[in-house]
Amino acid sequence: MIAYLKGTLIDKTPGRVIVDTGGVGYSAAIPVSSFVHLGEIGGTVELFIHTHLSDDALALYGFVSREEKDMFLKLIGISGIGPKLALNILSGISPSDLEDAVRASDLARISLVPGIGKKTALRITMELQDKLEKKEKLLAGKGSPEKEDLLSALQNMGFRRKEAERAVDQTLAAYKPGTEFEKLLRDGLRRLAKL
Repeated sequence: MIAYLKGTLIDKTPGRVIVDTGGVGYSAAIPVSSFVHLGEIGGTVELFIHTHLSDDALALYGFVSREEKDMFLKLIGISGIGPKLALNILSGISPSDLEDAVRASDLARISLVPGIGKKTALRITMELQDKLEKKEKLLAGKGSPEKEDLLSALQNMGFRRKEAERAVDQTLAAYKPGTEFEKLLRDGLRRLAKL
């Protein structure tokens, strides 16, 4: 599977590029947003690639940023949205604007993209909201090393995780980052004693 290409830009149009890598020319479909950021023909280009295999074809989809590729993958994971429609969506709205529109349930903004009606905009909004919430919960669940160390120490002393988390969150909010561990641990114990 091809995931990344770096080479000489041989040809470019708003929907497709050809990149020469070691004497082999790779053709990749791209959104208009990526086309705008490509250099001149003959220059070096780097693309994040999604290799899409279907029953009748092997196709490459290229993106100048990892964010575009990540959003493309989220979009093709939605039922009824294939790679061509996902490229069309990214050509009409940036990944960050799409995330903002999804969070705000702004169906009108998403419907402005050519080829997207109200029903598709609603499906995109509902399914992407779920994916964005899972991502945020995952990031929130991964605490700082400081937090994890404090939680581990308190749990080893016999405190339940839920109680320890509340005390640790309050402690970390009260002190500046970089405060010594012993001081944070004492404060956490003091807060747990009050519970």
